[in-house]
Amino acid sequence: MPGCRRVELCLFGPVMLIDNVTDRPEHGKAEYASDLVRRDCTRGEGSALRYAAIIPTLNAADTLQRQVQAILEQSVPPDVIIVIDSGSDDGTAELAASMPGVRLMSVKRGTFDHGGTRDMAIRASDTPFVILLTQDALPADAHWAAAMLAPFGDERVAAVCGRQVARSDARAYEKAVRAFRYPDESIVWNSADLPGLGVRGYLLSDVCAAYCRRAYDAVGGFEHPISTNEDMLIAADLLNAGYCLAYSAGARVWHSHNHTLKQEYLRNRLIGEFLVRYGDRFAQAGETGEGLRLVRHVSKELVCQGNPGELLPFWLDCGARLLGNRAGKRRGRRKAKARSESNE
Repeated sequence: MPGCRRVELCLFGPVMLIDNVTDRPEHGKAEYASDLVRRDCTRGEGSALRYAAIIPTLNAADTLQRQVQAILEQSVPPDVIIVIDSGSDDGTAELAASMPGVRLMSVKRGTFDHGGTRDMAIRASDTPFVILLTQDALPADAHWAAAMLAPFGDERVAAVCGRQVARSDARAYEKAVRAFRYPDESIVWNSADLPGLGVRGYLLSDVCAAYCRRAYDAVGGFEHPISTNEDMLIAADLLNAGYCLAYSAGARVWHSHNHTLKQEYLRNRLIGEFLVRYGDRFAQAGETGEGLRLVRHVSKELVCQGNPGELLPFWLDCGARLLGNRAGKRRGRRKAKARSESNE
């Protein structure tokens, strides 16, 4: 049975196709589904570029108007922009309700869930594709949406990750980190490639991600309730179901953070806990090796750029991430033990 074929992205950036993703049925890593699955994301007549843009918000009044305008000005505009607000108190909901082309949904702040809230908005749409953005991700140009949708020309592609480019006010090391994680080459891959890709094989970030609705529904959508990394989980589900994932380097959004060490620690503590709870879903991924490659690459880049003064802040940032990750894993193991004992 054929594997993922090359996706034409020449208008938006170069393409690198993982070597394993070829017509090699002997791999057997992904038990490719039936012809029905292969047709799931085929773009039918009249529906090729129909999509809904979905933005979860909380106190986004300062950025929402610019973001919505950038989406509406795309060369391929959306059928609708769904803003799902979580109890903002800065006028975000009222602003969204007043904007043409925007549909407002609301949930109580205490009920927001990374998987459940996004799933609610996706299921409220009726387009064959959806593109998810966070409120702080801004399309970099008018071809962003077209580049997000282009990989769906391969009927096996179920989800697409866009490219995050650091904002101008980001620290030098943050810019280098984004460039490492989101390079300028597009790729398409399947589960047969996971041993070589490691944790990067689950590269899917709802900061900027597109989904084929049929494939999304076929694997049950986002898991919920969940406190983080709903995108990584569904990436695993889609790969296990026989689909391919894609990274579109031409689909650029401006997005970065200048987190404090405490913020990085707490964020990575959540991730560590997540990895313990769902680790069996990522058995072929090796996060440590990827982290070391990032540290080496970014450190070298900072020196080459003439920014040696950023090395210490970067290493401290990495230390906060590592300590948070380990603390989260310890907490996750304690919770797992408690759950096991309560079930005995």
